[in-house]
Amino acid sequence: MDLDAVRTFVAAADGGQFQDAAAALSITQQAVSKRIAALEKDLGVRLFTRTARGAQLTIDGQALLPHARELLRAEARADASVRPGRRALRVDVHSRRTAPAVLLQDFHRTNPRIELDVVTLDGDVHAATAAVEAGTIDATFHAVTVPPRQLPGAIRTARVIDEHHEVLVGPRHALANARAVTPAQLAAHRIWMPGMAAGTEWAAYYDELAAAFGLTIDLVGPVFGNEALLAEIADSPELATLAGERTRYLWPDSYDLRRIPVRDPAPVYPMSLLWRDDNPHPALGKLRDHLSSGRVDPPDEKVWLPKWAQPPAPTS
Repeated sequence: MDLDAVRTFVAAADGGQFQDAAAALSITQQAVSKRIAALEKDLGVRLFTRTARGAQLTIDGQALLPHARELLRAEARADASVRPGRRALRVDVHSRRTAPAVLLQDFHRTNPRIELDVVTLDGDVHAATAAVEAGTIDATFHAVTVPPRQLPGAIRTARVIDEHHEVLVGPRHALANARAVTPAQLAAHRIWMPGMAAGTEWAAYYDELAAAFGLTIDLVGPVFGNEALLAEIADSPELATLAGERTRYLWPDSYDLRRIPVRDPAPVYPMSLLWRDDNPHPALGKLRDHLSSGRVDPPDEKVWLPKWAQPPAPTS
């Protein structure tokens, strides 16, 4: 189907007159008539009837119109898919509640003219890396558990987030009135994190964290969403869960939930930005610069990092 003819049909339908379509497309009225006639011949139906008020869609024209609009949208998407400078910067954040989404929102506030397409692929680092490599997305935020040399050749990474933890408890929990807790204190309490997918980088992180401090991380139970999780914790004197300090949760005031920092040492979940080194999107470099300039060294405190994120030991 001739997309110029389809575009002309939509313009004529929107304007109600061939003359208006001609003006909108910067072509002659005769060209509009020829394109519409060619489309009608190709389809074997009449799309317009001429009236004193202009061009009125026939029943067939009305049936075609929504599909014609979708064809033009598909054309625009196809064009944008190979023109990174024209489409929005597409970034995966896995969850819109967590620190990467918060940082992206800050980037948008600083650069409001840069169009962002924030997506949630709901996959682990391997799936997200494959999407970056294929060009489906421009960048993603994930913990990278392997050395850079084990990543695909075109993939580059930069560690941009060191996310501290908070323990989230209800008002009747034994830790409810604590100003801070240590991992050793958490060892005596049940930490409930249902739905954590085995084999993901975050599951590997929490396995190592639990082993390092003797924590009991309970994954048992169906996943009914964050609202149900918060309601259960608010009503329980025993349940607790872990959340990043920048993770955004909302709950009713009646829950009286407490977010308590975990310190001494402070467990840190490290996340990196991943991108292709040959990605030409002009906004990608600006995002990387923003994340790099906004990253500050944490205060002088004792932290815990998983083994794969620790700096290499000095060689003698």
